Amino acid sequence: MSEHVYKQIELTGSSPTSSDDAVRVALEKASKTLRNIHWFQITDTRGLVENGKIEHWQVTLKIGVRIED
Repeated sequence: MSEHVYKQIELTGSSPTSSDDAVRVALEKASKTLRNIHWFQITDTRGLVENGKIEHWQVTLKIGVRIED
C-alpha cells in the first residue's frame, strides 16, 4: 500500500434547496478545476431566515485533495 499526502482546501457551497445540495454544489464546482478530491468534512452550516422560513443554506467544508506522486 502506498503512502498518500493530502492538501486541505476550505470551500463554502450555497443552495436555496438544502444543506446537502450546498455540499453537492461545492464539490461539483471544485471538481471542475481540482483533481484527486478524495474526502470532505463539514465544518460549519449556516442558513438565511426570512419571514420565519429558511431561504438559503451555506455549508463550509474542508476537502482533501491527494497530491500526485
